[in-house]
Amino acid sequence: MKEIIKNVIKHFPLMGDVIWKLRSIVRKPKPFPPGSAAYWEDRYAADGNSGAGSYGIFASFKADILNDFVNTHDVKTVIEFGCGDGNQLGLVKYPVYTGFDVSSSVVSRCSELYKSDTTKSFRLLGDYNGDKAELVLSLDVIYHLVEDSVFEDYMRRLFSTSDRYVIIYSSDTDLNQGYEGTYIKHRKFTKWVKKNFKDWKLVKHIPNKYPYQGDYRTGSFADFFIYEKS
Repeated sequence: MKEIIKNVIKHFPLMGDVIWKLRSIVRKPKPFPPGSAAYWEDRYAADGNSGAGSYGIFASFKADILNDFVNTHDVKTVIEFGCGDGNQLGLVKYPVYTGFDVSSSVVSRCSELYKSDTTKSFRLLGDYNGDKAELVLSLDVIYHLVEDSVFEDYMRRLFSTSDRYVIIYSSDTDLNQGYEGTYIKHRKFTKWVKKNFKDWKLVKHIPNKYPYQGDYRTGSFADFFIYEKS
């Protein structure tokens, strides 16, 4: 079954989330959450991908926004917390980029994928040692941080790492009906930022070009939120 899953995901990357749901039906799933980090390492180790949000129309939408921002604001250095499988990254041009992730499997995968690109590097989140960048990114990550302590640590690192801008692509709600016990936990993160990082201002909210209407393959509940340091 594992080999079948690998082959299908390899040839049909947009089926990543569907395959993982089918996988839980075919075999008895592990109780969730074992921890968000463990979930993603298990997923990537089995050749899973970052999900529909990193492919197709969603990847193109995000790339358009990010490329325009980097060019307009003359951003030179970028750090991303939760780099994922690297597919989204291939559509965006960053002068210098460092991607961090909790999964050693996906860090190795991205390092191999971009081994000839000297502008990009990838490291485990546990190896973060205080690096700084002009722009720090969080794309499709926050609503996957199911543990409160992990969310707190992630958010504090996100804003403490940036010298100028933070861009978040996520849902912004505390409504979680139907998601209990899954690898998704929506959070009203803008309220958290306002309370904990008063020297940061939300300067722009960009609604999704493809809003969620019941099918995650054609719509997303994530929007862009752009913060600037006062």
